[in-house]
Amino acid sequence: MSISANKTMDVFTCIETRHSTRKFKEEPVPQALLDKVIEAGRRAPAGKHKNQSHFLVVRKKEVLDKLAELVQQEFAKMEVTPENDDNFGGAIRASQKGNYRFLYNAPVLIIVANKKNYGNNFADVSCAMQNMMLAANALDLGSCWINQLRWLQDNPVLLDYLRSLGMTEDEAVYASLSVGLPATPDGLPGRNVMAIAGNPVTYVD
Repeated sequence: MSISANKTMDVFTCIETRHSTRKFKEEPVPQALLDKVIEAGRRAPAGKHKNQSHFLVVRKKEVLDKLAELVQQEFAKMEVTPENDDNFGGAIRASQKGNYRFLYNAPVLIIVANKKNYGNNFADVSCAMQNMMLAANALDLGSCWINQLRWLQDNPVLLDYLRSLGMTEDEAVYASLSVGLPATPDGLPGRNVMAIAGNPVTYVD
């Protein structure tokens, strides 16, 4: 089933048809659509209504290329261990081969930072990310949750560069989102409704 945002998409349809996009067109995301995605993130729930998530919206190709270069460089210095293999062992191996580009070549990367000493930082950012992914789907945009900058959130090289882009000293990256026009035959995100595997439910009555 393929559904276009030209028709009204109810929230349940938007949820069940949202999937990650990993191939994007090079063309820029229209400003009006990008604004809606970011606004959806900014309207997400936040603990005690603190609204401390900081959205760094990267569109400059030179910056995207530099981030990709630094991420590959820093992962390549690491060793795969039993503790990290399941999370980012694949990123380390690909980086050591010199062919790792974590952005999927999307024209936009929305980096979401929050206060390091705030107990709800990852929860608040996760709510913002879900809002943005659903908004992107409703707007016929592709998106993909990106973890690599969070995995390297304490890396001094990445920290210095992110701070040069506007992240403050008391912030850290908790998630980021690639956004763009899907490079698919129909130009729409993949929207097949899939059966749910796992995620058990236990009712306690």
